[in-house]
Amino acid sequence: MKHYKVAKLSHNDMILVDYELLDGFKVMPKNNLKYPGIEVDSIVIVKPSFIEKVIKKKVKIKLDYYLKYLISIVDDESDSDARKALNSLSRYRDIVEYKYRKYLDDKYINILLKKIDLLERELKSKIVYQKIREDKVVYEEETRRRSR
Repeated sequence: MKHYKVAKLSHNDMILVDYELLDGFKVMPKNNLKYPGIEVDSIVIVKPSFIEKVIKKKVKIKLDYYLKYLISIVDDESDSDARKALNSLSRYRDIVEYKYRKYLDDKYINILLKKIDLLERELKSKIVYQKIREDKVVYEEETRRRSR
């Protein structure tokens, strides 16, 4: 079992945790509710099964977000949004490979990377299709001008 040290300062009632002694996954809370009591800046999860559940939930939410974003981009005509999404997705791939790999098993990571690869291929095909369509419009405009 992992050990940690909690030190309570008597003059302002703060509890300090020595994070160097903890080996786990650090999570920052997104709860912005103001209430009297304990304020949490970060949580370090130490139990491996709970770390796996938290990361899988985060990954599922993020992949759903990218899938909805991909659908909105495919319907849209803008090429810059697709490029931004492709950059963001490649950044997310690096996060999965280097940050989550030590907490998740290889089989799940490989499935996750295949899903990310599929989303990247769709974005790349959208960019290529948009480029071909722009080139076709430019070529048609050039041929119209020459025929006059």
